Amino acid sequence: MLHLPDPDRQPQFYSSVPAKRLLAWIVDMAVILLLSLLTVVLTAFVGAFVWPVLIVVIGFAYRVVTLANASATWGMRFAGIELRQSDGSPFDLGMALAHTTGYTISVAVPVLQVISIVMMLTGARGQGLSDAFLGTVALNRRAVSSA
Repeated sequence: MLHLPDPDRQPQFYSSVPAKRLLAWIVDMAVILLLSLLTVVLTAFVGAFVWPVLIVVIGFAYRVVTLANASATWGMRFAGIELRQSDGSPFDLGMALAHTTGYTISVAVPVLQVISIVMMLTGARGQGLSDAFLGTVALNRRAVSSA
């Protein structure tokens, strides 16, 4: 964690991150639901018979691809946050896969999800369970200057 901003000296990086993560999750779920509905239509409604599996598979793929490409899902970009590795670098494919796997396990086991939410709301860095395990953190995105 040495290369991540210190929450005591640089609190602006962590300001409102838990609330922004909730907003990002809502946006991401809407995107995943739309993609899943589109898939059901494109499969002549056969996908409706495996709806729960479809949601999980499309959600997993969506999260891995968006995190690997921009270190943030579309919801995170909308909310103005991004995920970073312990050395401060953006996510690569391996970290995106690991983080998404941890998230999926947390969602599948309700007690883990509750622990993760409590950790986000009470920790100085706002890390969830997978973040703490992997050493990752969600930060407010830096403003892009047009110089």
